[in-house]
Amino acid sequence: MTTSQPHHEYVSELHRRIYGSEAKTLAAAPGRANLIGEHVDYCDGLVMPFAIDRYSHVTASASPQWHIYSTAHADDGVISGNDHPDWTRYVHGVQSSLADWGYHCGAAQVVIDSHVPPGAGLSSSAALTCSVLRALIALYDLDVPVNEQIEIAQRVETHYVGMPCGPLDQSASLLSRFGHILLYDCRDRSVDYIPFDPPSHGLELMLIDTRAPHRLVDAEYADRRHSAEDAARRLGIPSLRSARSEAWKDIADPIVSRRARHVVTELERVHATIAALRAEDFSTVGSLLNAAHDSLRDDYEVSSIELDSAQEAAHRAGALGARMIGGGFGGSVIALVPADRSDHVAASVSEAAGERGLPEPDIMTAAPAHGSLHLSTT
Repeated sequence: MTTSQPHHEYVSELHRRIYGSEAKTLAAAPGRANLIGEHVDYCDGLVMPFAIDRYSHVTASASPQWHIYSTAHADDGVISGNDHPDWTRYVHGVQSSLADWGYHCGAAQVVIDSHVPPGAGLSSSAALTCSVLRALIALYDLDVPVNEQIEIAQRVETHYVGMPCGPLDQSASLLSRFGHILLYDCRDRSVDYIPFDPPSHGLELMLIDTRAPHRLVDAEYADRRHSAEDAARRLGIPSLRSARSEAWKDIADPIVSRRARHVVTELERVHATIAALRAEDFSTVGSLLNAAHDSLRDDYEVSSIELDSAQEAAHRAGALGARMIGGGFGGSVIALVPADRSDHVAASVSEAAGERGLPEPDIMTAAPAHGSLHLSTT
């Protein structure tokens, strides 16, 4: 693929080449970054994600049986019939999850071309799931409200992949709006949008992929969710969203208490960030990002040496604030950086990684992008 050729044209041509016919539909869904509000989505919390300009593109045509080709697994060729490599659960799971909700569709010839880096904490799995979902909805002319699309995509992860996630990633991929932070309420599923254009304020949002693989993330993620649910039970409330300030002090178990302290204080930081953004007080936003990282590192214990190195180096080099994003134990850091300091911050992050013998980080500038798109039907 040449860099001048749009991704949708490339994947459509790839579909023609592999299957010998035009794709009937093409959809795309983005990865996401979460400004703040980490590990609170499964506690009925408020989250503040935005789509990034990295998409999973999917073409589809109706077929009597499944044929799946992914550019990320090109060495495997076309996966047909009853072959089920682990990653295809995200594809087959969409069909099954749709059926669970009463929407029935057949199999398809599919081509997947994703540019959301896996393992970076940028929701590559949600981008894949949502792009397949949008492609199948269009292919089989299903009328699925967007709120149900979120539930269906989340169910793929929780029931067919085995990741007990909340709805943050799927909501961001499906609902995000260009130039805005998505304010999503995981309790009542209400949506608001907060304009956010860092360059107009002399700022950059930097995403630092530490290129450190997630370590035991599925089991550890499930453990953190269980701890949060346990804390709510001990406090006699439906979820930690309902906890009063400093309620964690009433929990005798020190580990469960720390987990609860992260969730309760993180929800407070979300509200403070909303107010700071609306007041264009970006220094306060940066301070809240730093505090969020400290809480994720110390109370929720989901950070890693690579994440801490990147966060600390970015802050020292002049970032207003930085924190790890995603489930943790690897992945990426988001940093709010004055534009005139961005080169210095990037160099300092790379230098710190080298001094510790860590992988060379992959650094990109991010800005709120469009959510999922149905691009065409022939």
